[in-house]
Amino acid sequence: MTRRTAILTDSSSNDFIENLEWKAREDLRLAGSEGWSISKRRMRGGVSDGVDVVTLNNGALAVDALPTRGMGLWRGTYRGRNLGWKSPVKRPVHPSLVDQNDRNGLGWLSGFNEWLCRCGLSAFGPPGVDRVKDANGKVVAEWPLTLHGKIANRPAHKVTIEVDSAGAGMLRVIGEVDETTMFGPCLRLKSTVETEAGSNWLRITDEVSNLAGTPGEMMLLYHINVGGPFLEGGSKLVHPVRMLAPRDDHAARDLATWDTYLPPTVGYREQCYFIEPAANDDGWSLALLKNANGNLGMTVRYDTRTLPWFTVWKNTIGERDGYCTGIEPGTGFPNLRTYEREQGRVVVLSPGQTRTMRLELGVHDSAEAVAAVETEIDALQSKTPRAVLESPNPRWTAP
Repeated sequence: MTRRTAILTDSSSNDFIENLEWKAREDLRLAGSEGWSISKRRMRGGVSDGVDVVTLNNGALAVDALPTRGMGLWRGTYRGRNLGWKSPVKRPVHPSLVDQNDRNGLGWLSGFNEWLCRCGLSAFGPPGVDRVKDANGKVVAEWPLTLHGKIANRPAHKVTIEVDSAGAGMLRVIGEVDETTMFGPCLRLKSTVETEAGSNWLRITDEVSNLAGTPGEMMLLYHINVGGPFLEGGSKLVHPVRMLAPRDDHAARDLATWDTYLPPTVGYREQCYFIEPAANDDGWSLALLKNANGNLGMTVRYDTRTLPWFTVWKNTIGERDGYCTGIEPGTGFPNLRTYEREQGRVVVLSPGQTRTMRLELGVHDSAEAVAAVETEIDALQSKTPRAVLESPNPRWTAP
């Protein structure tokens, strides 16, 4: 077994590598693929100037990770098919150019174009004022919050890559990102993105630690955004459900088709559905987005022990405006932190405590492979009573 490691960035030791590429060679081969590679480059020009891109290519599946943008995953390909979506924001935006206070707290959207971006770490959800109350219900502090938190616009201070020849072989990028402030949240994300040589999947393991000497709140949602060719008119989302509810009355009107998608529709108004998932005995659940013919699909598997809730974001607007869907496991639902705290869905980490989130993204490019995943989901659902509420759940949607 051979393991090769390189530090791309370490601000503590002032180490930095601007460009790098590893490929198969005599002293480093992976059984799963001869066509694997890891590369790193720094983008130049425009809004992307200074953004670092680390590409893991396992020979079949490739993904671009963005250490500069909170270890988000910009885009990917699998056997020539694009993974991600076509955002009006065409390129990765350097965090220094994202004013999150813009447009009354919606500025986060000016950098939003990743296949997977994290929302958190101390808060996610809409902009607004978080009101912290004491045990008697008295407001003791107020904090303005912007859309979906800060972590997607925080650069990693340490980035490492690895190639491990054990088994079929693994490719990894590991990044550490801090979201810290004086008299406020002091959280660290350590993210490991890895994929097996020649495989159709990648795994994300995120460890969020409280660096402070006092308890700290943590919220994390994975905004996984998918467009064509997986998303099209007639595409369907399959997910094992304990309970499902529309986010609001607008979503309730189309509850009967919550799992089915329209083609690009100019003027479409986004809809959200909230899910308490069914899971297997190990606590894992999964969602499948399949195309209209059922011969192409993408799965998100996630550990409900630390990601116990799931949001479906339907945004089937016109192609030029950002046609996509969000399939989003999280520690809670995308409401203002005040409400999520009141409902017990804000995680409190004690000093030094770490919470680990795990999920996997998979791609399936045959009717047989898609059907096999759907059979797995059906088996989970058959063991779990399914409740679908016709109106918003007052414990899931703020009044």
